[in-house]
Amino acid sequence: MDVSNAPELYQHPCNWDMAIKSQSLPAMFAATTAATPAAPLAEFLGRTYSYTSLYDEARRFAAGLQAMGIGKGDRVGLFLPNVPIYISAYYGAMMAGAIVVNFSPLYSAEELTHQVEDSGTRLLVTLNVASLLPTAIKVLDASSLQQLVVGRLGDMLPLTKRIALKILGRKQIAPMPTRSDVASWDSALGADAPTTVAIDPDKDLALLQYTGGTTGVPKGAMLTHANLAANAQQVDAIDPFDRDVPDIILGVLPMFHVFANTCVLNRTVAKGGCISMLPRFDAGQALKTIGRMRPNAFPGVPTMFQALLDHPDISKTDFSSLRICISGGAPLPAPVRDKFEAVSGARLVEGYGLTESSGVVSVNPYDGRRKPGTIGQVLPQTRIRLRDKEDVSQPAPDGEAGELVVRGPQIMQGYWNRPDDVKTAFVEVDGELWLRTGDIATQDEDGFIAIVDRSKDMIAVGGFKVFPSQVEAVLVENPAVKEALVIGVADAYLGEMPEAYVTLNDGADATGESLAKWLNSRVGKHERVKAVVLRDELPKTMIGKLDRKALRLEVGR
Repeated sequence: MDVSNAPELYQHPCNWDMAIKSQSLPAMFAATTAATPAAPLAEFLGRTYSYTSLYDEARRFAAGLQAMGIGKGDRVGLFLPNVPIYISAYYGAMMAGAIVVNFSPLYSAEELTHQVEDSGTRLLVTLNVASLLPTAIKVLDASSLQQLVVGRLGDMLPLTKRIALKILGRKQIAPMPTRSDVASWDSALGADAPTTVAIDPDKDLALLQYTGGTTGVPKGAMLTHANLAANAQQVDAIDPFDRDVPDIILGVLPMFHVFANTCVLNRTVAKGGCISMLPRFDAGQALKTIGRMRPNAFPGVPTMFQALLDHPDISKTDFSSLRICISGGAPLPAPVRDKFEAVSGARLVEGYGLTESSGVVSVNPYDGRRKPGTIGQVLPQTRIRLRDKEDVSQPAPDGEAGELVVRGPQIMQGYWNRPDDVKTAFVEVDGELWLRTGDIATQDEDGFIAIVDRSKDMIAVGGFKVFPSQVEAVLVENPAVKEALVIGVADAYLGEMPEAYVTLNDGADATGESLAKWLNSRVGKHERVKAVVLRDELPKTMIGKLDRKALRLEVGR
């Protein structure tokens, strides 16, 4: 079944007069700054940053990059939590013509090294905290990375918190090494205006965002300025609320993730709003921030909403400012949705997107009719089709589920240095290329989409994607392990967690507990397994390949 998604089918009470412009992200930032120069763009633990201050810092960072030899098309990596310099570094790198590469602060040195090499990142921006700087130094020494720029957390805090950090947080701060290839953030800022770089929004890349894809191998989705700017405007366009009310969004989703990059950062800059930013999600801190800053929007993943429900202070929190909460990254359990709405009085809706779509494809309406259990309706200027599950070149039979394919201004250009993967990521239909999602879906007469199956092996852990093959690759490095398969198992808090099944080499006396401890010390926090289960054998296909699908059937997952 092919679905055209004509405007008359569209149910979002959105702003249809809002044109979706093809523009660069620096131009979008400049336009908002010019319109509201003194307005707050970021609030960080009690300190407020205006549009002008962060725009000027971004320009100075662009000038500094150019002085260090970074030019158009070079890759600049961000290995940062949610802190104010993320905004300056993100837009500043793009002002210099560079391509930003987002890296998760949860990465191990090995994972970060791999993606630095794959992307050809020349310069990396990080923070002087113990969980980040030592890892970045290891990568600097073990890869082709040329330069680190290190921000100081204390410099971004209000004075009282800065003093407290010096007294109480010494163990959290990593010392700055004295070496020529490590520079402080302040020293990396240029004194003069940057040289203007011509940017073609439709052709020039703004961001490499790594994703697992359908094979579980990390690939850099190539997103242009126009892709990201369009998705930010699309998300802004479906907001039906009064635009004269100051817009404040709770920024607890990590900005290195494509969901937050679009829905928190770029959408807020496009709209002229303010991000109340937290460096990491902590339920108690989030509740205090809601009470203090009075945000009217809160994008999150299901585990965040569950954590708030579990916190003893939820009954003391005033949620009356919240108009909309958007859940993404993993399926939203109905009990979580219902309980959170009952406690907060805010509407919690589910959306859907992919890294390859700049973040968002569809969402349930913020106001008016919605359909729980669906991923809502597509954004403006977005089209979907349902293709045959066995032969994607053909439409799905009428009335049957099919593979969801997507086309719109937010769809990526391809995968970095992986032309063969691009061939399988798209399907040609009537002379147009459509992105294959790998998800099996249905669509009803009102345009609401429901995901009924997942053809990918990726595991959704609290909004993060875990690639089983990567965890398996670490496991088989243990001399006791002969074979390994990792699958996702249900978890009441995270939605899913990896669980490993292994066979042992002859004579090995390892236990499941000892292997789990060994493995979890070598992978990212989101990749840690719930358990390692020892097996006499693992299922295999007829040609001898380990069979993950058969294992799921055997263990009832």
